[in-house]
Amino acid sequence: MIYADTHKFVVVVNKNLEVGKALNAVSHACAGLVASAPAELKEKMSFIDFEGKDTNHKSISALSLIVLRAKNGEIKKARRQFAEQNILFTDFTVTMTGDTYKEQLEKTKEVSDEEMEYFCVAAFGEKDIIDPITKKLSLWH
Repeated sequence: MIYADTHKFVVVVNKNLEVGKALNAVSHACAGLVASAPAELKEKMSFIDFEGKDTNHKSISALSLIVLRAKNGEIKKARRQFAEQNILFTDFTVTMTGDTYKEQLEKTKEVSDEEMEYFCVAAFGEKDIIDPITKKLSLWH
């Protein structure tokens, strides 16, 4: 079953990021989002194979994935609202870049949420819950 009428993906990207950093952050966040989804939500993510004339394109979601842009404070607000509404989400922060993953883990532990610079937050869930949270944000171009 395809859940296009009821569910969606959304990524809110920090509007101050250069394209390369934004793509890296979005890729990490989306990979983490799918990896952390429980089985019942993974089914609703509606992954299907697209059959081409001479090749197949595996495991592409039939659902919308909307990419929005926002200031750091707006990303924090959306993240907080996703948590309050029990929406599955992941994020990617400035502390998750550079050095080794061990050093990134240490840097992340040292920064409070108030001080944290978010590169993006990715979410998946019911449109009726996600849309009011993201409705005032602009599309990312």
